[in-house]
Amino acid sequence: MVISRTPYRISFFGGGTDYPGWYKNHGGAVLATSIDKYCYLSVRYLPPFFDHRFRIVYSKTEHCQSIDKIKHPAVRNVLEHLEFKEGLEVHHDGDLPARSGVGSSSSFVVGLLHALYALRHETRSKEHLAKESIYIEQTRLKEHVGAQDQTMVAHGGFNLVHFHTSGEISVSPVIIPPERVRELNSSLILFYTGIKRISSNVAASYVPEIESKKAQLNAYRGMVDEAADILTRNRPLEEFGKLMHEAWTVKKSLSDQVSTSEIDDIYNAARSAGAIGGKIIGAGGGGFLLLFAPPHAMAPIRERLKRLLEVPFAFENHGSQIIFYYPQHDYTESSRRHSQWRNELKHRNSSIV
Repeated sequence: MVISRTPYRISFFGGGTDYPGWYKNHGGAVLATSIDKYCYLSVRYLPPFFDHRFRIVYSKTEHCQSIDKIKHPAVRNVLEHLEFKEGLEVHHDGDLPARSGVGSSSSFVVGLLHALYALRHETRSKEHLAKESIYIEQTRLKEHVGAQDQTMVAHGGFNLVHFHTSGEISVSPVIIPPERVRELNSSLILFYTGIKRISSNVAASYVPEIESKKAQLNAYRGMVDEAADILTRNRPLEEFGKLMHEAWTVKKSLSDQVSTSEIDDIYNAARSAGAIGGKIIGAGGGGFLLLFAPPHAMAPIRERLKRLLEVPFAFENHGSQIIFYYPQHDYTESSRRHSQWRNELKHRNSSIV
């Protein structure tokens, strides 16, 4: 059995510039961090004693004889891509809900790839896991997703990620003192709005015509450099919060699906209680609301938004990891013989008059 642990991520600035339809023409950049909330995936070869060859457990449980019958699109496509022949059992557990803007779908794909390679006793680099998961989501699943989520959750850490017109992606850690990191982390507060949405559907409302959003995305790209300068040059952190507010205003102009009247009410209530800035994590439309506030405003904000669930978090630096590895017998040959035996027995019984 193998268990992978892959973090979720929070993106601060630059989201939207990581879509290939944009950065392959203009370049792009994102400032983001992985957090200590995780997607766990356990995989093992399934012994040949069952009527099914694949057991997939997530919010549902699937029992299938062949990969093409698996309904979970990411599991099906990853197994097809890796050309798995063996019977498998896959279990998913997550610290945060799906469809909430923290990169959960990419954490799932990266973690599944990582675990399955380990099950085959193979090692892949973080860069490889990121690129392969981008391929799975963008090309095989044909989803309207960018390239930051896969990159961030595979690598982990607080990073400045550049997307080059050549298609290459480079990851640079943001170099700031530990006390500065702790100060930033303690200035952020995360709430779950309870509003679920599929991020690719929100993105689909503006990505197909992304060239028409040039003014917004150029402004958003410039904020990445400004935010990095604030952090690395020891400027007052309140400037980071103000920039978050400015970025949220720009982001909402991308599409009328990025925010809703309910989200606006929540955000305005937080601002009136002392928050300096904030944003809906991910493409928008729901999920998690991240707020920046000085320490003295935290209590009033919590009181004002007490109907929402607060999620304490910290930055993390490890990215996707294999946290349990127990080499297991490959049941491929015995499974093949078992299947042959069952078919022969079935044929023999059907021939009895």
